[in-house]
Amino acid sequence: MVRNEWDLLGVASVTSRESSPHMATPVRFWLDPACPWCWTTSQWIRRIAVEKDLHITWEPISLLVKNDVQPDSAYYGHVAWTRDLLRVLEAVRAAGLDDRMGDLYTEYGRRIHHLRETMWDPAEALDAVGIDMSYADAAHDEKWDGPLLERMGEGLALVGNDVGTPIIGILRADGSEVATFGPVITKVPAHDDALALWDAFVTLTTLDEFWELKRTRTVGPQPGDTP
Repeated sequence: MVRNEWDLLGVASVTSRESSPHMATPVRFWLDPACPWCWTTSQWIRRIAVEKDLHITWEPISLLVKNDVQPDSAYYGHVAWTRDLLRVLEAVRAAGLDDRMGDLYTEYGRRIHHLRETMWDPAEALDAVGIDMSYADAAHDEKWDGPLLERMGEGLALVGNDVGTPIIGILRADGSEVATFGPVITKVPAHDDALALWDAFVTLTTLDEFWELKRTRTVGPQPGDTP
């Protein structure tokens, strides 16, 4: 059974918010810092979070593990390194700093997808956002793979294995959690379109009959302005 974390986060379910209209809407967002498509989607959801009253919990999904990347792959070093960055995120979460995880992921993405920097010490990112640099030790500590893989498994349990990143989970009106892979976007839409995209995402994700929409990609991800 997928763990229900909304109560643990102090965030009301959709049902309970009917009597508490000022409670935020809980959203879970599964990410690997390596994925540029995931990064672009994360910038979209962060920009609409205030207007749509979203409370985002950042969750790990390691592309190293998900895609079973082998050491002889040219891609191995990069996704092994971003798996280490996810370990650091889990250490920060365990310290009760859930509210800082979005800032830390944003710093990861700023360096990776805008500055095109890789293989830096995660202590640098921690320092940049004002989090104790000692959490960087988690990058080389396998004990963080347990919670990482557990949370990753929760996302895949909602959508199946035939997906990539990001995965976004929301609650139906009855309080049950549902999720969809995507939306995959090339760049953050303009303001009104960005808000409309969220409404469309919620409609499709909560519809039992919905399965898939897709078209061939003709352009790459465009990360936009550096945060």
